[in-house]
Amino acid sequence: MTATQTVRPYESYVYAYPHKTAYRPLAEQPGGRPALSELWAGERKDALSLYMHIPFCEVRCGFCNLFTRIGAPDELTSRYLDALDRQASAVREALGDGEQVRFAAAAFGGGTPTFLTAGELERLCDIAEKRMGAALRSVPLSVETSPSTATADRLAVLAERGTTRISIGVQSFVEAEARAAVRPQHAADVERALGLIRDTSIPVLNIDLIYGIAGQTERTWRTSLDAALRWRPEELYLYPLYVRPLTALGKLSPGEADAAWDEQRLRLYRAGRDHLLAHGYEQVSMRMFRRADAPRAEGPDDYACQTDGMIGLGCGARSYTSRLHYSFDYAVRMTEVRGIIDAYTATADFSRAEVGRYTDGDEARRRHLLQSVLQAEGMALDEYRERFGTSACDDFPEELARFEDRGWLDAGAPGVLRLSPEGLAYSDALGPELFSPAVRAAMAAYELK
Repeated sequence: MTATQTVRPYESYVYAYPHKTAYRPLAEQPGGRPALSELWAGERKDALSLYMHIPFCEVRCGFCNLFTRIGAPDELTSRYLDALDRQASAVREALGDGEQVRFAAAAFGGGTPTFLTAGELERLCDIAEKRMGAALRSVPLSVETSPSTATADRLAVLAERGTTRISIGVQSFVEAEARAAVRPQHAADVERALGLIRDTSIPVLNIDLIYGIAGQTERTWRTSLDAALRWRPEELYLYPLYVRPLTALGKLSPGEADAAWDEQRLRLYRAGRDHLLAHGYEQVSMRMFRRADAPRAEGPDDYACQTDGMIGLGCGARSYTSRLHYSFDYAVRMTEVRGIIDAYTATADFSRAEVGRYTDGDEARRRHLLQSVLQAEGMALDEYRERFGTSACDDFPEELARFEDRGWLDAGAPGVLRLSPEGLAYSDALGPELFSPAVRAAMAAYELK
């Protein structure tokens, strides 16, 4: 048995570091809740990213542990946008001199931003532009949608306001698989939504697909891949299914630590990867594939969007400065999520950070290495040395030695720390091995709500 075979390929999806479960209330930490004006005073503000979080969905998929709730009764969306407006005003004031503040990219996520009506989407864009000063028609703007909410009137607003990329969560074109993932949708509705998106002027279409669903085979996986390829999307994301605590699938089948399931997901990943590579796509990361002949969308890719200089608005959004990552409280259970959203809509003072984690020099090094190496192009060793004044090989000798022993590193890439094809396949095992002991302990001690 090789070293690689003894490692579970699917440990954790690392889309940001440290994870929110390592955050703690800042009121309980030395110095208390810091003022946003103090946090941003010494930061670069000439190329900020803006993320606006809409925590509403029509349904909650069985695999979803994102911060979102089903429906929005009693004009909740209006009250949420009112709070978002207040938060934006407070954050913009904290950023200071307008001439030094510039947004280089923007994104609306969730939840499902297109849960909002067309008129509410107009207001969301107004908050981004008029309160925050983000020129949406001049910077890359990415928006998430779903088959049921990608309507002509909503898409028209997004296209007119400058959206350059739209990402639609399809997950599977096979209706039986969608039902197995507790995602009620019909193939006809998916095709209708994709047609409406292609009728707009939005240049980049991304389609999300999931592998590892109960009953899924290589044949049905190919069916979904080919159905997606018929729309010639500029991007495709292939996600392995995770069954997480407190989700619908987690309640139905809580024991996911199964070697056979791991092997199924790994087999389907490789089949999907090879199929897309054969159809003219290039691999950007384990999950992201870009059509090779498509124009490159400006702005950050994949993990690179989680960089310092991100402003997150909304109760599920994170913000990143060079020394503190902060957000609001996190939960998965619906009653807890509702309580956090209600508290957010009642908040009048958004001038201080609530929940977060300080990132010291070691954490910054780990984060840079993790985000860079999980990209197919890898990390330039000189770039790391220029930023930190040290060598990545000296800073992480044990971790990199393990990766090399397992065949996860590309030995033929001088000056670049790059994953091999097998290393990319094991990204979800490699990433967690770069977590610091302190972050691991904080995550382990977190009581999920």
